[in-house]
Amino acid sequence: QVQLVESGGGLVQAGGSLRLSCAASGRTLGQYAAGWFRQAPGKEREFVAAITSSGGATLYVDFVKGRFTISRDNAKNMVFLQMTSLKPEDTAVYYCASNPYSDIVSKKLASYDSWGQGTQVTVSS
Repeated sequence: QVQLVESGGGLVQAGGSLRLSCAASGRTLGQYAAGWFRQAPGKEREFVAAITSSGGATLYVDFVKGRFTISRDNAKNMVFLQMTSLKPEDTAVYYCASNPYSDIVSKKLASYDSWGQGTQVTVSS
């Protein structure tokens, strides 16, 4: 498995921006598709964005389209989530994950087998 560590979360005002990073160790993340999910208190973990190993394909959930951008730097073994125009409803713990099963963009939790510990994003109104 790949070990993943997220960073870059914090407290930001509505309309602000944050860039989340996901650093991998163990196996090379660059050979896997990857995704970002989030989980708000009392809610289930939900899909946010995904990217193939080459970065050639991306997928976003509707409520972040046009505001969030997923990217990766395989030379640095990292995946990123640039978040702009943040809203209070974006408040959640954000997790990155790797998909070792197939190099596709997937919304399904079951497609991912390695997860980071999460980074808290809090958006104040």
